[in-house]
Amino acid sequence: MGRSIIEKIWDEHAVADLGDGSWLVYIDRVFLHERTGSIALKGLEAAGREVRNPEQVFCVMDHIVDTLPGRTDDTMMPGGKDFIQTTRQAAKAAGITLFDLGDDRQGIVHVVSPEQGIAYPGLTLVCPDSHTCTQGALGALAWGIGSTEAEHAMATKTLVVKKPKLMEVRFDGGPAYGVTAKDLVLHLIGKHGAGAGVGYAIEFTGEGVRSLPQEARFTLCNMAVEFGAWTGLVSPDDTTFDYVRGRPYAPGDAHRDQAVAHWRALATDADACYDKQIVIDCAEIVPQVTWGTSPQHAAAIDSAVPDPAAETHHTRRQLMERALEYMDLEPGTKLTDIPIDAAFIGSCTNSRLSDLRAAAKILAGRKVADGVKAICVPGSGQVKKAAEAEGIDEIFRGAGFEWREAGCSMCFYAGGENFGLQTRVVSSTNRNFENRQGPRTRTHLASPTTVAASAVTGRLTDVRELAPDSEAAN
Repeated sequence: MGRSIIEKIWDEHAVADLGDGSWLVYIDRVFLHERTGSIALKGLEAAGREVRNPEQVFCVMDHIVDTLPGRTDDTMMPGGKDFIQTTRQAAKAAGITLFDLGDDRQGIVHVVSPEQGIAYPGLTLVCPDSHTCTQGALGALAWGIGSTEAEHAMATKTLVVKKPKLMEVRFDGGPAYGVTAKDLVLHLIGKHGAGAGVGYAIEFTGEGVRSLPQEARFTLCNMAVEFGAWTGLVSPDDTTFDYVRGRPYAPGDAHRDQAVAHWRALATDADACYDKQIVIDCAEIVPQVTWGTSPQHAAAIDSAVPDPAAETHHTRRQLMERALEYMDLEPGTKLTDIPIDAAFIGSCTNSRLSDLRAAAKILAGRKVADGVKAICVPGSGQVKKAAEAEGIDEIFRGAGFEWREAGCSMCFYAGGENFGLQTRVVSSTNRNFENRQGPRTRTHLASPTTVAASAVTGRLTDVRELAPDSEAAN
């Protein structure tokens, strides 16, 4: 019987079967950020333990840092400066690589790691952050952990992990104009629920996935955790190999042929079996937007706010009612009739160069609607630099967006900057939980192009309305 890529990577890294469904697994890379990494590093120091292989541990400043131009260690988050300075001192003491403020490689951990070639096919990689699964898009086995587990991984290069079940999510056919990777995954979560992936490692397959460029695959895998999955990944192919080539920490030319041969062998065998399979026809999918307080509250942009009265399951009906109360929406309201107060493009989900290019095409020659606060935060210093070289920043600024420094910014609220009480935001981020972007902020998740279109019209908008005729026809 054939094996999936998940099984192949697992078998290469399995150290010992512990006999209770858990295994001791070898960890290739550990990535930290200042919000949780500082805790792990100081905990290791307090225990009198050293980082076993410091050259394989990396850290970045991203979660707590401000993204306003001219930023320093001072931050709007209470106590944030202490996190930043403690992390800097601990990283230096441990001898690990730190992408600090002022370093043009600094940015969001899940953008920086692939960008620098720290993650690549076949590796195991962990980080005390739930969206570590993003890096599975390279054909790596990557998952989020806690700070205590990070200590263990740094000290021993191993972790105890419960072996997951396997799920295939296959997207048949190619997505139509206006339908992005974000729309694919929101459709999946909206149709099957935010808990459908619990206990599984997911492999995304099918023509709809193979047709995606590498950066779009990151978006797809990023939200596997919003489906409840342990991780998500895509078998590597030539798209992946071309992306990895020449990156600073990836295998160099002398070892590239050997590496690529190994990576090709990792691809899932044709006769591999999964514990569960979901098949989705891309022809069914139109641009998506969320209406509630969970990624599973996703719907087609050309539909209406659902009516909880139509839900027969008592608990789900109650949750829908609570979500609509929080979001201040009425059942039956057309999604495209919902006005917005703010628009945000950024986060580890959708802040890469291709995301900014796509949004800029919508914004070019247009202006943000009156009264809408619009912000763009590139995912890394490298993304920001590349975008500015192409003039993308000028398009954003010209349209009325703020153009920021790299970081997580207002993807989440930790007591610092926020959009304001009960502000309605259309956002390219990954979570629309209550208070996620600020006190009682009402977040509608969408793709960067939908965010850009909505910013221009001042309401949730079907990006296909603004598409040039030549593109919409393709």
